[in-house]
Amino acid sequence: MTWLPDRTLDHLQRLSEHPELPGARYRIVRELGRGGMGVVYLAEDTELDREVALKVIAAPAPPPVEQMLREARILAQLEHPGIVPVHDVGELPDGRAFYVMKLVRGRRLDEYVQQTAGAADRLRLFEKICQTVAFAHAQGVVHRDLKPQNIMVGEFGEVLVMDWGVAGVAGGAGRSDPRTDVFALGGLLEWLVTPRPKPLQAVCRKATAADPAARYDGAAALGSDVARYLDGLPVLAYRESIVERAGRWASRNRTAVLLVAAYLVMRALLLFFTGR
Repeated sequence: MTWLPDRTLDHLQRLSEHPELPGARYRIVRELGRGGMGVVYLAEDTELDREVALKVIAAPAPPPVEQMLREARILAQLEHPGIVPVHDVGELPDGRAFYVMKLVRGRRLDEYVQQTAGAADRLRLFEKICQTVAFAHAQGVVHRDLKPQNIMVGEFGEVLVMDWGVAGVAGGAGRSDPRTDVFALGGLLEWLVTPRPKPLQAVCRKATAADPAARYDGAAALGSDVARYLDGLPVLAYRESIVERAGRWASRNRTAVLLVAAYLVMRALLLFFTGR
């Protein structure tokens, strides 16, 4: 039996745990997470002296490599505060592809909302998600895998839509339709707030309609309707009764209503005492 030196064993163990990167620009620090397609590492960019996230494909054979490079190219085209920018792309000595992106500091949406109880705060968060997805739609890109695990909330409340590995081109066949994302966003809205007011229930029903043609035509329209609800305006997905309209107006103009009510009470009291 041939015994390997400790130095060789340590080197082999490091290779099994962390990929061997070409050149000396990036240094792997530790693993951040892994999924079906690849592993994400915390890495140090030694040239610019900053921490980055480095994603490595799980296997060297196509189509995973092509899919990962495609994701990197899509992200490179989507320059938006809600989408993580790509800094670099390359190939490992063993043939696996990797790309380097901004390191996101924060929590996944499913973890974040456990400490965010307010419905209004959650709806504002949802509005930001819609704005990011709407930007992608405007660039002709459909995410196709929107779920709480693929959304991050940063340390300062910024919202980032992650994992564009299965994104498609809008207008293409099958699922490459913006209304696919609208359906997923409708489910996300129900999960975030479990809507009780009828207008919000109507928004969810419209977003998750079985017939795609009955849904909002994109994330922008869905986000706009939620914004209308938050601003005390009627939503397009729900037809109000006169009573509901009056109640919404009173709620939106609460200060004015209270002042008028106080004035009427004072007038009534004044008439009562002066008439005695």
